[in-house]
This record gives sequence, C-alpha cells and structure tokens, in this order.
Amino acid sequence: MMSWQTILAIGSGGFIGAISRAYINGLINRNVPHDLPFGTLGVNILGSLILGILFALFTYTQFFSIPIKSFLSTGMMGALTTYSTFALETFWLLNQGSFVLGLANIILNVVATVLAAGSGFKVIEYFLR
Repeated sequence: MMSWQTILAIGSGGFIGAISRAYINGLINRNVPHDLPFGTLGVNILGSLILGILFALFTYTQFFSIPIKSFLSTGMMGALTTYSTFALETFWLLNQGSFVLGLANIILNVVATVLAAGSGFKVIEYFLR
C-alpha cells in the first residue's frame, strides 16, 4: 500500500511532467522543420536520459526517499515521456501510407531512448563508483 505522501508526490510530479512535455514538444515542433514528430522524439529522448540518470542516483546513493523517487520517476518522467503519443503518431504516419517515416519514427524513438537511458545511467554510475 502506498502512503498518501507517495501518492501526492506522484500526482505533483505528473503535473510538472505533463506541463513540461507540452512546453518542450511545442518548442521543438515550432523551431525544427520536420515531417517526423520531432517534439515527441525529443521529449522521449530527454525523459529517457533523465530517467537513466535518476535510476543511477537511486542505485548508488541513499539520498532519495520513496516519495521523492516516486515524484521524479513515476510522476515527472512518467508524464514527460510520451509513448502513447508516439504510438498514435506512428499509427497516423503508417495509416497515411508513410511507411518509411513510420518505420523511421519507430526506430528513432526506440533506439535513441534506450541509448539515452543507458547513457544517463552509465555517466552517473561512472562518477559515483
């Protein structure tokens, strides 16, 4: 059973993460000419990098309480990353017959976010070990 502090932390983090997602997504889409949804890709890569960093910090330090971990990971990063949006945007690309763009969107989102999460973890692990 989660404590009320953890539930409140997740909700608060989700509020901040969702607003951050909308802002970053809009900022990228307004400033980067594109056929692919680079705003979604950008927040997925950024969120994966930050989540990798956070989990390295959670693994190698004792600084964070459960509510703080929940605020940062489940709340903020859960709301920041947009895999449901990625799925819908990919569906629309494929549905419109843009198979190359749809496949490129899948590969870029999956590969880049895994690399970002691993990179964030490894960089912090290197400095904390």
